[in-house]
Order: sequence, then structure tokens, then C-alpha cells
Amino acid sequence: MGKINRRTVVKGALAVGAAAHTLRVPAAVAQAGPIQVGFLTVKTGPLASGGLQMEQGVTLFFKERGMKLAGRPVEVHTADTGGNPAQARTKTQELVERLKVSCIIGPLAAFEALAIDDYVRSSQTPILTVAGAEDMTQRKANPWLVRASCTSAQTSHPVGDYAAKDLKLKRVAVIGDDFAFGHECVAGFQRVFEDNGGKVVQKLFTPLNAPDYGTYISQLKPNLDAVFTAHAGSNGFKFIKQLREYGNKVQVLGGFTPVDESLLQQMGDDALGAITGNWYSAQLDFEGNKKFVAGIQRDYKVDPGVYAAETYVSCEVLESALQKIGGKAEDKAVFMKALKEANVPNTIRGPVRFDEFGNVVGNAYIRKVEKKDGKYVNAVVKTYPNVGQFWTYSKDEFLKSPVYGRDFPPSKNLEP
Repeated sequence: MGKINRRTVVKGALAVGAAAHTLRVPAAVAQAGPIQVGFLTVKTGPLASGGLQMEQGVTLFFKERGMKLAGRPVEVHTADTGGNPAQARTKTQELVERLKVSCIIGPLAAFEALAIDDYVRSSQTPILTVAGAEDMTQRKANPWLVRASCTSAQTSHPVGDYAAKDLKLKRVAVIGDDFAFGHECVAGFQRVFEDNGGKVVQKLFTPLNAPDYGTYISQLKPNLDAVFTAHAGSNGFKFIKQLREYGNKVQVLGGFTPVDESLLQQMGDDALGAITGNWYSAQLDFEGNKKFVAGIQRDYKVDPGVYAAETYVSCEVLESALQKIGGKAEDKAVFMKALKEANVPNTIRGPVRFDEFGNVVGNAYIRKVEKKDGKYVNAVVKTYPNVGQFWTYSKDEFLKSPVYGRDFPPSKNLEP
């Protein structure tokens, strides 16, 4: 297992422009020791590309603020989960028990987040997760958790709406990674698409570590209006590339991962026309986002993808909460209350607030891959404001139903 690395606190005054983010606090707080922040990422396996981006987002955020929040220095302790649930739990315990962190950012994958859920509860450690597992903010809501990105299905709902109402599609196949994220992402699309008159005529799920998608691509039915893909990490890139290599020109739809900006230039023309739902695009015309994009491009020579944006937005929420409580991160109950009550109007994704379960309510964007000035971009073609995890459904009725999965909602329109 990888070692936990400790980032050295940068001493001295904040950089110009970061001062606006700092709250004047009492001298006793200002003289307190560093705020200890844990960061769970993944550096190996099929999700490593996402983990690398997560680290870019965290690193840029604290660099911009001179490693200080609310008048206190910050130390970030980075732990590599290896994309392994057992290792994620071990690293979480080490962060809390040995390094005494006041909060944790991460982890990436739903299966990692579920593996540490009971420990987070029992240790009463505030966590700003980026994993999409639905029930962490639904039927089994964790009171020590906030999520500033989205559930697995939260941006699939508007894709289903857009596909049925705006694109007028009728017959769609769905395919995704065969774990909780893929199941939930597909389910959210299917529910809204079919509730608005469309039909999901085929469902396929692929192993997370699948070396090749040819077997699945050859099974796709003819005369489809579109294929909806729910592949995480670099898997979406591989699926779409192979789909085109097999000569299949079907319209591609997707959740928030398949045509990520970090891989978009490598995908080239294969990605053109792909339509996805996301809470972020590097094309968003917010001042904060322009600065974020420029920072990632400067430091890493790539466009920021959704995984970098996830951790950066989480840090923006963290900053807002710490400012509200004067940097007193050690009082975990007060700290957690401030996180859940955070209302941040100017994040890189737009306005962010949380519902009663700690899940974000914010904009969702329908994006289409276009080529502008010789560069591939996720152009925003429609904005759905104030999108919550329950879409337009009754919260109570939604929670009475089973959690989204392989078999829910039931598939009533599959063709033999």
C-alpha cells in the first residue's frame, strides 16, 4: 500500500487575489496549528486518470490560497486507495486516527465510499465526497457527508429529458460499467427517458477492467437512435473509440464521464457530436471557472476535467464553511453543520447549495462535443437550473422505491 504523503505548509502572506478568500479571525484562532485535511485519491488501475485529476484540483486550490483557509495554515495528507475498498478503509482510518484530520475529501469511486461509510459515521469525520453512490444521500444518508458534485444519476436525469423532448429519440440502448456507478447512471437516464415516451430496448454492462469492448459493440442492435454510455475514468474514451473503429456511427449519449475534457483531445473526431449531461464544462463562462481552467492549463498542460472540478468545488465549499465558523475545524459538529448549510453562489460550476441530505442542488448542463478553433470542446447547449437528486419526482415517493440499480427501474421495453 502506498504511503500517505504530507504536504508542507507554505508560510508567509497569501498571494495577491487570495486575500478575498480569507476571513479575519480572532488571534487565538489565527495562532492555532494547521488545519489537517485528508485527501483520498486513486493512483493505479482504470480509475487512476480520474484520481490524477482529483489531485490536480486539490493542489491548484490550495496553491492559489497559499495553503491557508480562514486565517489558518492547512496541511493536506494524500492517501492512495489503489481503487480498492479494503485499502480505502485502511487509509481512512490512518488519516483519522494517526494524522488527526478534521475532514476528508474523496474518495473517487462508489465502492470505495461505501466501504468507508460506517467508519466515517462512527468516527464522526466530516467528508466531502465525490463518489456518486445514490444511497449515501438518500435512503441511508450519512449525516457526516456532503457532496458538491452529483449522485451517479443526477445528471443522467436531464439527459433522459433532453433525449426524449428535444432530440425526439425513441429507441436507445444503454451500456455501462458493471458496478454501482454504471448501474445508477444508466437507471437515471432510463427512468426519465421512458417516463417521457422513449424506450430503452437493450441493456449491457461491461466489467470495470474490460480490456476490449468489441464483444459488446457487436451485440448492439441495429437501427438505434442512440447509445447511452455510463463508463467511468478512461473507460468511456476506450468504448467510444472502439465503437467508431467498428464502423458504428450511432449517436452517443452519456452521463458525466464519457467525454471528459482531460481526454477529449485524444478522442479527436470520434467524440464529435456526443451529447452528455454534466454539472461542469470547461466552457462555462464564470469568472472563477475561467481562472480555474487557466490554472490547470498552466500547471498541467491539459484542460480540466470533471474529476479535477469535483475536488476544486469541494474545496470551495470547505472554504465557505471554515470562513463561517472562523476556522474552528476541530469542533466537528459545528464544522459539519456549516458544511451542510453552505450556500456558495460563485463556484466554478455555478451556484451550490445542499438539500437536507447533504447532496448538492445546482445547475446541470447538456453538452455537445464540437470543434472550435481547432480544439474539441464540450459546448453547453442547454442549462437545467436547480437540479437536485430527485429530479422532478416527489422526494417521498422516490425514497419509497428501491435504489437505482441493474434491475430498477424495471426494463419493460427490451427487445429480444
